[in-house]
Amino acid sequence: MSFIDALFTSTSAMCVTGLVVFDTGTYFSTFGHWVILLLIQIGGIGFMTVATLFALILRRKISLKERLILQESLNQGSIEGLVRLVRKVIVYALALETVGAILFFIRFMFDMPVGKALYHGVFHSISIFNNAGFDLSGEFKSFSAYSSDVYMNIVSMALIILGGFGFIVLADLFDWRKKQRFSLHTKVVLSVTAILIVVGTLVIFIFEYTNGRSVGDTGFGHKLLVSLFQSVTTRSGGVTTVDVTEFRQATQFFIIILMFIGASPGSTGGGIKTTTFAVLVGAVLAMIRGKDDVVLFRLRLAQERVYKAVTVTLFCIGIVMLGTMVLATTEDAAFLKILFEVTSAFGTVGLSMGLTGDLTVTGKITIIILMFIGRLGPLTLTYALGPKQGRALYRHAEGKIIIG
Repeated sequence: MSFIDALFTSTSAMCVTGLVVFDTGTYFSTFGHWVILLLIQIGGIGFMTVATLFALILRRKISLKERLILQESLNQGSIEGLVRLVRKVIVYALALETVGAILFFIRFMFDMPVGKALYHGVFHSISIFNNAGFDLSGEFKSFSAYSSDVYMNIVSMALIILGGFGFIVLADLFDWRKKQRFSLHTKVVLSVTAILIVVGTLVIFIFEYTNGRSVGDTGFGHKLLVSLFQSVTTRSGGVTTVDVTEFRQATQFFIIILMFIGASPGSTGGGIKTTTFAVLVGAVLAMIRGKDDVVLFRLRLAQERVYKAVTVTLFCIGIVMLGTMVLATTEDAAFLKILFEVTSAFGTVGLSMGLTGDLTVTGKITIIILMFIGRLGPLTLTYALGPKQGRALYRHAEGKIIIG
């Protein structure tokens, strides 16, 4: 393996993306699998979370500076209860991954020896919960052998959705009995996730219903199951039960939109995030209705949040456009194929239309950068690299400009 391919695989694992130059199941050794798995685990729950875990194990005090960094990495409003939240993140992640591994192990025992079934169960549980998209199926087939297996589909979708909720939402869900209420963030994440899954399923189902190359020749139940799984996995999961290259172009473009939206803040997924999408829709509706405030679940959002949502979205669009232009220059492939690859990399999704293995060195470097930015977050990168400015001591006079 060349250095650039090793770097590509390492970045893809650490950024929990799943784009691969070589098939994970057949090309890599057992040692390689465990290296990938370790990177996925660290990248999924977060570097700062892992660092804090080691500090707690060594009984070392967490400094104020470390708490502030942790606050940013977990998207928290204050430093209060951060160490407690880190403990919850670790416990929830390990608990859900363990349950997923057991459920996968039970199913894999019917197809392979017990030892191999356990190995596959652990690998796929960690990979899928962290929305990484790496699999050991071989020959880039992903979960296509289980496209009609209801059990495997449900377990996989449950892990993808729970991983995509974000640890803040998971903590809220597990604390429901104590609090008897959800925060606004949790309500928005749950509702937007449900809407996107339902709408995505219906759109994919309608577009692919008569497509003989994908699911057109199968029964109604299988078509619905495949559509549901693709709707869930396209928002950061990365594993798939059908070949996306066989989808109609309309479906592929719709999948690009879902990948761009992505998962939720503080989760193992990428994209502009479900909450950003909700704020944008809320802002549009407020403008149409002639309202001054964006209101979600009868709560008004600060103007700063709306500006941030618009900024994140425009940055993301700009990054995807720039990445697409670079790859359109360096790669000999159809435009939709390139746009799909770029969005998948930036959204840390891992779905591909077969372009990854044919990328030039420049193309691989571009995708590596996109995966890194997508996992880090464009706004985080901008704040880190941009000039630090204090509060302005004056405001300019108001001007008028014609919009639309």
